[in-house]
Formats: sequence, structure tokens, C-alpha cells
Amino acid sequence: MTATAELPVVVIGAGPTGLAAAAHLVERGLRPLVLEAGPVAGAAVREWAHVRLFSTWGELTDPAAEKLLAPTGWTKPEATAYPTGGEWAAHYLQPLADALGGDRVRYGTTVTGVSRAGRDRIVDADREAQPFVVHVTTGTTDTADGRREERILARAVIDASGTWSTPGPAGATGLPALGEKTAADRISYRVPDLDNASVRARYAGKRVAVVGSGASAFTALAGLAALAKAEDGTGTHAVWVLRRGIGASTFGGGAADQLPARGALGLAAKAAVENGHAEAVTGFRTDAVERDGDGRLVLVADDGRRLDPVDELIVLTGFRPDLSYLSELRLTLDERLQAPVELAPLIDPNVHSCGTVYPHGHRELSHAEQGFYLVGMKSYGRAPTFLALTGYEQARSVAAAIAGDTASADRVELTLPETGVCGGAGLYDQPEADQSHATPEQAGGCCAAPATLRIGAPAPSGGC
Repeated sequence: MTATAELPVVVIGAGPTGLAAAAHLVERGLRPLVLEAGPVAGAAVREWAHVRLFSTWGELTDPAAEKLLAPTGWTKPEATAYPTGGEWAAHYLQPLADALGGDRVRYGTTVTGVSRAGRDRIVDADREAQPFVVHVTTGTTDTADGRREERILARAVIDASGTWSTPGPAGATGLPALGEKTAADRISYRVPDLDNASVRARYAGKRVAVVGSGASAFTALAGLAALAKAEDGTGTHAVWVLRRGIGASTFGGGAADQLPARGALGLAAKAAVENGHAEAVTGFRTDAVERDGDGRLVLVADDGRRLDPVDELIVLTGFRPDLSYLSELRLTLDERLQAPVELAPLIDPNVHSCGTVYPHGHRELSHAEQGFYLVGMKSYGRAPTFLALTGYEQARSVAAAIAGDTASADRVELTLPETGVCGGAGLYDQPEADQSHATPEQAGGCCAAPATLRIGAPAPSGGC
């Protein structure tokens, strides 16, 4: 068997964090092998190509990646401009993947399992000395169904596959609401591209329910409000379904947000409600999705409340990690967030509602399975508010750790811009999100770091 040190570091996913990890590995003289299920770099990002990021170009590129791109003649876009997902993919992610080279990036390659060579998760003996074995299927024609199975040996594995493929359901229990799957023809789990004629026709003049309370929901509400104004008189109307009440933090930090475009999203959603283009339904935890006699959807809450029928339902309740192909690895995950157990307390949305995240790197991202790391969106498990620069710093620290440079790997400094919303999420059952009876952890939020942790010098943050 090939010596483990001579094997590549497998990186799962050719998105922003995965490609940044590959660039940092190259910078350290290591050999990355990026496995991307899609046909191009940033395949998931391209699926929300129409959405404009709330971070600028100056906050969306990685330093090691820029060094790799420099000899190709690549020019960094205007630092203060806000790209769409499509522009981010076309003008940065794809050029970066091309700069890495065809021997370092493989498209159409789906990871179906990761384990240790000759060891399932039970076996202790000589485990850490064995290379990882990554099972993949590729889009060749060697089998009847057009897919070929293959095993790839690796010295380490960095999973940067994100969470895009596993959106959360409408059901408030975390499971699909009754009838949600059978109503799939009228449900979308993505922010609609209302500049696309066919998509626009789907929602114009319709009563549309939007379930969710984050930036994606804000974007959808603002888009539907703009559609209502553009199609004046057609009856386009949004119903904003919130599991909690409306409080001071519902619409984000507004003008106090250190990412102005992120604050503007919340203000646009607030305007949609105040101007009558959307109505908010609070404390509504969806239990079932039924159809009326015309085939329209009726949302039913766990307390028996029923909303008036809607034509379309947009579910934007967040994402969750796909851990199915990691079942033979010894992962150390928080039971609630499905994030690395050391990282989870730093990002727990039950406590944190600011954009600040305490410094973290390879140690917080490590698992009992040495040499395996979750980075990027997937590292946050079910927690929201991930920003691109968080992933870039994770990639830098993890690459240094794999290279054996522990001093550099430990030297993690990260400051993210605050949302302007301080305090925890509040008690779940308080309908108006009043925090007067919240615990100190809930009320204190994340705006002040514990004295034992040092926040690094201010740094730009990117993300979507």
C-alpha cells in the first residue's frame, strides 16, 4: 500500500470553502484532490445564481486563492461591489478551480462513503495509521446505469460539501409536515428567481406563504413585494409564517448591522409587511399541509389554527448536513446542532443571535477520527449565519494542521461583523419574543466575548 504521507488530501466539494482549502494545501506543498458532484465549480452556488450576496467582493475571496490565481491573469473584481451567486461562481470559483488544474479537481464525482482502509468504525487496532478510503461514483459508462464505482485513498479528508442539498422542511418538528411531501408540486425550498419569466408567472397574482425567519425569507418577501408593486392589481400577496412572535430582533439589525446589505434585507422585509404586501402570522408551527377543493394549500398549526388557502408555499427554514456517507467514521458531533462538539457552543442559535463568532480553527473542527474535518457551511450543522471568511479561516487552519504546522494552525484570529441584534433567541414559547424572563445566556447573546477568549484584529467577512 502507498505510504499515507504520499497520498492526496481529499476535499469534498468545489465550493468556496473547498476550493480555499485546496489553495491552502497547495501553498503548503500538499496535494489536494477536490471531488465535486456537479459538472462545474460552485455547482450549488449556481443554483442560487440570481441572489445577490450581502457581502462585497472584498470579503469573498481567500488570500491563498488569490495567490494561486495571480499568474493566470485573473483580476479581482471591484472590492466594494456586491456580486450575485452566479457572478461569484463565474468570476472567482470557476477560475480558481481552473487554476488548481484538472489533476486536482474532478467533476461529476459523488462521494458515497468515507472510512479507514480495512477498518469499520468499530475497529481500534492500528486505526490512525491507516489511510482514509473514499468511495465515489463517477459519471462514466462502465456500468449499465452509466455510473462507475471507485475507491480513492487519502491521507486526510476535508468535507466542505455544504448543506444546500438538504433544506429543512415546513414541519415545526424538524420532520415534514403531514401532507408536505404530497404537496410538492406547489412547494419550493429555494428563494424564487422572479426575474425568470416562468418563475415569475408561477407567483404573479398568487397568494404565497413564506415559512422562515432568516435572510432567505427576507429576500423572498422583498421579491414578492416588488412583484406585487410591478404587477399592481394582480393580487400578488405574501403570508409570512413565523414560528415565533415579532420582536425587536425579528427583522435583523437594520442600520446597526455592520454588513449594510444584510441589514437592508431585514428592512425590506419589514417594509413589505408595513406596506401591506405581506401579512405576518406569528407563533404558527406547521403541523400539516392540506389541500382544499381547488387544490390550493391550507397550512394547519399544531394548535389547530388553519390559514386561508394559498396557491404556493415557499419553505425557507434553513439547511442541515448530510451525514449519511460518513456513518463509518467516528464523528464527534453536538447532539443538537450536528456541528463539531467543540464548535457548537460558539454558534448555538439558542444563545447567539449576533454575527460575532469566537475564534476557532482545527481544534474546534476536529473529531475522534483524526485527520477528518468538516469545514464551511457543513461545519455549522444546523446553525445559521455562516459567512464565507469563516470558511476561509477554517480552511487555512485545517491545512496548516494537516501539514504539521501546529503553531500556525492554532494562530486563529477571526472577527465577524455584528448583525446589530444582541441577545439570545429568547424563550421559544414567548409569542412576542420578550426576553424579560430569559436566562443570562439567552439575554446576553454573543456581543461580548468571555475574557478568556481573544478576538483578533478586525477582519472583513464574506458570505451569503
